[in-house]
Amino acid sequence: MSPLPVTTAAPGTVVDPVAGPATVLSMSIGSVPLSDALAWTAIGAFVVAAVIQWYGATDPARYLAAGAWVVFGVFWLTLAPHYYLEVKSPIETLLTVAALPLCAYTGYLLATGRESLLLLSKAVAFMGLIYLPVETIPVVRTWLIETTAAQTHFGMELLGHSPGLEEGANGYQSRFAFDPDETVTGRTTYIITACTGIGSMAIFGGLIAAVKAPLKRKAVAFPLAVGVIWFLNLVRNVFIGLASPWGWFQQDIFVTIATEFMGAPADRTSYIVAHNFIAQSLSIVALLGITYLVLRILPEILEPLEDVLYILTGTEYDLADALGQEMRTDGGARTDAGASANHDSGPSVDGDDDADR
Repeated sequence: MSPLPVTTAAPGTVVDPVAGPATVLSMSIGSVPLSDALAWTAIGAFVVAAVIQWYGATDPARYLAAGAWVVFGVFWLTLAPHYYLEVKSPIETLLTVAALPLCAYTGYLLATGRESLLLLSKAVAFMGLIYLPVETIPVVRTWLIETTAAQTHFGMELLGHSPGLEEGANGYQSRFAFDPDETVTGRTTYIITACTGIGSMAIFGGLIAAVKAPLKRKAVAFPLAVGVIWFLNLVRNVFIGLASPWGWFQQDIFVTIATEFMGAPADRTSYIVAHNFIAQSLSIVALLGITYLVLRILPEILEPLEDVLYILTGTEYDLADALGQEMRTDGGARTDAGASANHDSGPSVDGDDDADR
């Protein structure tokens, strides 16, 4: 999904985004960037497929969702050049390249009868409905970016740094105004849409909205996920925002990797190490941890996650069993006695359609 244009800096200062979102590609359909058009097309098809399924037309929903997955994969592939050439992120580049075959395979499984993938498709529809308006409605995007920048700056102040915020050429008060003559690298960072954490929030929001579960448990799971993401994202922004100007990772070995193997300027090394390697790697760990927390409250999201694992490995998994305990749909752990048919302390997974609605 298309991001903000790069902010220009004051003379002598070089800026980096705290996070690298999708680039605005030169290709477009009319005045709409190709990536935006593909994203809206895919999400729109997912939404229509969910509506069709709700009305009982399962087979048409499967075929429509299958086509939507292919378009979704092409959308991600169009972002690969940006992540490789501009962001220089190996992780994000690999993910965007791998997205097309994985999405195409998902579409194939749907078209050939794996009906359970309609739930995952519905989750992606909700994810898109959460993320795309934020990305494409200027007033919402501005509020999110500038609020995140202000909160990140507050975090820097707690650590003894107060660079101030400046407005970049793109019109957002999101650039940390470090004096290039007083810092180690002469670089600074700025906040863009991806730095707000809205992408991760949309993922969990989509999963939580898509599954069938009592509203009261969804109402607990969603703010928990969003709150943890918000806090960890601010920590991440502060870390990158300070590491880049103050050269925390300008050691020779890192400079060699950044310049010789990634073609980056030497003074960008700390940003690349902090953002592309440390922060992104820890983000994966954090997302796994948040997923586990949400599962304790809303184990229904195991179903779409099991389908994701099947797509990746071709093997059926029972995640509840893998977690070492059988989980009830009221968020508790079932004992051996609790799994018996005559135990009445709580509804079983199979009985959730009639439970607590």
